[in-house]
Amino acid sequence: MAVLRQEIDPDGAGLDAKVLDRLDRHLAERVDEGRLPGFLVAVARGGRVAHLTAYGRRDVAAGLPMAADTLFRIYSMTKPVTSVAALMLVEEGRLSLDDPVERYLPAFAEPRVYAGGEAPDVTTRPAAGPVRLRHLMTHTAGLTFAFYDDHPVDALYRAAGLESAVRPGDDLATTVDLYASLPLQFDPGTRWNYSVASNVLGRVIEVVSGRALDEYCAERIFGPLGMADAGFEVSDAQADRLAELYGETDEGGIEPVPGLPLRGRPRFLSGSGGMVASAHDQHRFMELLRRRGEVDGARLLDPATVDLMTRDHLPAGADLRSFSTPAHDVPGNDGVGFGLGVSVVTDPARTDVPCGPGTYGWSGAATTTFWIDPGSDVSVQFMTQVRPRTPQTVFKDLKRFVHEAVTD
Repeated sequence: MAVLRQEIDPDGAGLDAKVLDRLDRHLAERVDEGRLPGFLVAVARGGRVAHLTAYGRRDVAAGLPMAADTLFRIYSMTKPVTSVAALMLVEEGRLSLDDPVERYLPAFAEPRVYAGGEAPDVTTRPAAGPVRLRHLMTHTAGLTFAFYDDHPVDALYRAAGLESAVRPGDDLATTVDLYASLPLQFDPGTRWNYSVASNVLGRVIEVVSGRALDEYCAERIFGPLGMADAGFEVSDAQADRLAELYGETDEGGIEPVPGLPLRGRPRFLSGSGGMVASAHDQHRFMELLRRRGEVDGARLLDPATVDLMTRDHLPAGADLRSFSTPAHDVPGNDGVGFGLGVSVVTDPARTDVPCGPGTYGWSGAATTTFWIDPGSDVSVQFMTQVRPRTPQTVFKDLKRFVHEAVTD
């Protein structure tokens, strides 16, 4: 087990310690008011951790403290890891971003696109082109999530039992074939819709590598990077460090809710949201991206590949708001594009919080997030375990404080 530790004083890293103290107090108020169980926040500059705070509880009822070695369900922060796994195969010449997915998953041959009607009586037409690997990585494949309620295809996902992206008892291969049997919302490459695409990508990785997704990631990513606690399950030895998962109540408080079945190896290995990790693990992964593919002598990707991953792949002049389906037509998507598994700030003047150009990262369903600002060489992670029912402001507040804290 490796534990994240502070390595340098904030002032020595060009960060204002007083502003970071105000950040801690602001977040602690949310805990003290019962809106968060606890949190961990880490701010690094040049890869060295200059601010690290763990506050509150990882398990409120048991009185267990939040600590630097706490384990978190990182949910959709799994997606960038899956992208890295796929890009390693691209570098090896075993995949290409322009490969049609049907080359590896025959169920995706001859995809059809929604043409009209309401579920279950919809009409479809042949897609204008195949779903390609790059469409999966940029969420432009035409896939969706069942929990949206903006399109008849969303309802078809729910009718197929995909409320949680997988039917109980199904494995990844069966689930991905089920996705392929449903119509796409739009022609591949023509819009952006956050979706189950990373699960499909995970299955492609399995087929091409000949390894289960968890085994491949452990051997090729977690082991070389020293991500000792990262994985798709929690062992008996790790279990007492796993934070309890909470959901937001109607009154704005929190209550325990069921989490992923992380004890024991899951049948469904989700490249979309199946990982658990510690703050140390997340820091190591962020360092892989910040250092453009290499950490402490372990090179996983070429610098050019990381640059490709972390640059915008949407059409020129588009952002996540203008190029998206109605589910994502929100102010927070102004000035933000998308790379290969991460969001990318393209126009800081239009974002709803201060951001440096080229800042990239992603968040998870239990209010976890990370980002890296190449311009200021600042990397940030925030961990808690709350599934919100209403839009959270904690990420916006966090970004404002960190932006203010950078002094040079």
